[in-house]
Amino acid sequence: MDFVSIRIITDDVARLAGFYERATGVPASRPDENFAELRTGSATLAIASTRTVPLFAPGAARPASNSTVIIEFLVDDVDQVHQNLAGLVEDFVTGPATMPWGNRTLLFRDPDGNLVNFFTPVTEAAIAKFAR
Repeated sequence: MDFVSIRIITDDVARLAGFYERATGVPASRPDENFAELRTGSATLAIASTRTVPLFAPGAARPASNSTVIIEFLVDDVDQVHQNLAGLVEDFVTGPATMPWGNRTLLFRDPDGNLVNFFTPVTEAAIAKFAR
């Protein structure tokens, strides 16, 4: 089994996809107004409209109500990314900080309030773990 993607349900696909395009530098494919995907080398971030939820199970997902999942992206230089996100991100939860497990991390919220973590491995063990 392979983990392939995570999907965010939102009331505004265009706004959220645009935010992630600017934040990550990854262009989104948009097959229609209800769906967008940002594909990286290892996984896909899918963004879908609330109008798609009934296709699966009515009421199964609610937009802008996540408080437990953190969407994480490995970046080359989290400090530089922090500078680049100034003016785009309205809610930085923490500025760049080095975690005990060896990653330098930047935690913020996207426009729907989802937690996003951009991180860079900085210790020898963390660098080895995430070697590309």
